Amino acid sequence: MRKNWKRFIPFYTPLSRAVGLQKGMLVVGISIMVIFVVVAILAPMLAPYGYADLRGPDGPFGSHVPPGGNHLLGTTVAGYDVLSRVIWGTRTALAVIIIAVILSSIIGIALGLISGYYGGWADRIMVAIADAVYAFPSLLLAIIMAIVISGGQSSFWGGIFAAAISITVVFIPQYFRVVRAETIRVKAEAFIDSSKVIGASNRRIMVKHILRNSTRTLPIVMTLNASEAILTLAALGFLGFGIEPTAAAEWGFDLNKSISGVTSGIWWTSIFPGICIVVAVLGITLIGESLNDLADPRLRMRRAATIVAEDEGADAIVAERTGSDIAGQSTREGVIKGEAAGA
Repeated sequence: MRKNWKRFIPFYTPLSRAVGLQKGMLVVGISIMVIFVVVAILAPMLAPYGYADLRGPDGPFGSHVPPGGNHLLGTTVAGYDVLSRVIWGTRTALAVIIIAVILSSIIGIALGLISGYYGGWADRIMVAIADAVYAFPSLLLAIIMAIVISGGQSSFWGGIFAAAISITVVFIPQYFRVVRAETIRVKAEAFIDSSKVIGASNRRIMVKHILRNSTRTLPIVMTLNASEAILTLAALGFLGFGIEPTAAAEWGFDLNKSISGVTSGIWWTSIFPGICIVVAVLGITLIGESLNDLADPRLRMRRAATIVAEDEGADAIVAERTGSDIAGQSTREGVIKGEAAGA
């Protein structure tokens, strides 16, 4: 009962299976993402000011104030507190990741399942469209979608949905390809034919049998897409097609506004948003790479070999200690017998 309960803990199964470097990567990635999510949720309590505040109890913040005092990370050229913008930016990034990954996975899985199961001319058309979209530059497509949806600059939810939808269009072909290939493989199994013989409907076969056996690699794709979502959002903000600074905090926009001050030695306006982007992408990428390694059967074989070697080593140590104890006992008995004979 306790083991079944543990299976519902996020990443419990990968952590229990991982060994060596893969386990270290997974632990570091999960730790980074836990901090990222906690900061995003608790942003109103952690941030000393609002993302659009230009003044505090002591008056206006001022432009390009160096780190220290009331502003631990300094202020931007517009007079925003850098620490507050960095903390609030985690919430924007998390919202884009969730919306983009959910939308793209739902649409891609549904299309891949239908295309792989029914085949025919509809399958060929879907594959051609997916290949065309996949070959299109993702950032250019994101810029076009941002302009179409929000005119380039938008409110908080408008900018988030503009970035998320543009990312969704780019990522749908990835889920489509993975699920379609798995659906074609599972459809040829004998238990699918048995389901058809007993009268199961196509919908039941697709959902109950094929879908359950076609989503093993999707967590890997989701993690990699999440890191791409952060980079795409930052790129849109950096190019000026993101969210208005008065509507939400966004790391890419802050990087864009910090370029003019870098040559003048004003480093704090660019380095902290840049570090946040790098660390967030690194955490998600480490999780994705670890899950990808764990999906390799050779890793499980290496883990089994490691466990066997450890068990053999433990048995050898026990046998050695047992032998030493027996030898010591025999020596003591011999000494006692010798003393008795001398007496």
